[in-house]
Amino acid sequence: MPELAADLVRRQVAVIAAPASTAGALAAKAATSSIPIVFGTGADPVALGLVASLNRPGGNATGVKSLNVELTAKLLGLLRELAPQANRFVALVSRNAAMTDAIVQEVHASVPTLGGPVEILYAGNSDRDIEAAFANLSQKPGAALLVTVDPFFFTRRALIVTLAARHALPTIYFRREFAEIGGLVSYGTSVDNMHELIGIYTGRILKGEKPSDLPVVQPTKFDMVINLSTAKALAIDVPPTLLALADEVME
Repeated sequence: MPELAADLVRRQVAVIAAPASTAGALAAKAATSSIPIVFGTGADPVALGLVASLNRPGGNATGVKSLNVELTAKLLGLLRELAPQANRFVALVSRNAAMTDAIVQEVHASVPTLGGPVEILYAGNSDRDIEAAFANLSQKPGAALLVTVDPFFFTRRALIVTLAARHALPTIYFRREFAEIGGLVSYGTSVDNMHELIGIYTGRILKGEKPSDLPVVQPTKFDMVINLSTAKALAIDVPPTLLALADEVME
């Protein structure tokens, strides 16, 4: 990422867009303090040093902050509705993500509304770590799993969905692509909406506006996808209320 960002700076581009990469946004910010940057991130852009504040970015960067971390409690609540028979709720959390601490805080904050504790399983950036986490889960019956937001988990979605099916684990995910390939249910920020907002900001900057004058915005659209084939395989009766809320129900 630093090499790619440095190359863009050498080319003296008009604007750098990093629509779905915190690492890309940080690399761009480190490479230039003058070329405008439009980022998309799930982490806190103030804590990352990308902007001075959400309302007044103050520098050469602005963009979109997704709400997937803040949706952690919502995801756990949906999981409880889908798997009321579960006696263990477990969150799979990346050990190395920029959002790890914030995700863990959100998991702990959801306990009062969930009505019980949530176990946390950590995984690093390797397939072996993910496989070990699922092996740990299979040692005790009755678990339901939340796969928390992380770019590495997204790149390994086929492996994760396969392991969830193999161990017959009701599992909820943060991106629709998991449900599209066999995951039980997904709920999260609409990536299309997020990219649209980034495109709009990029266009406004190309027309002369300054990043420092454009507040960091949040997406307003969210996707819920339910895979009924997977629900049937897990012997789960999806509540009609959830079916009515879903943006897409896959047969």
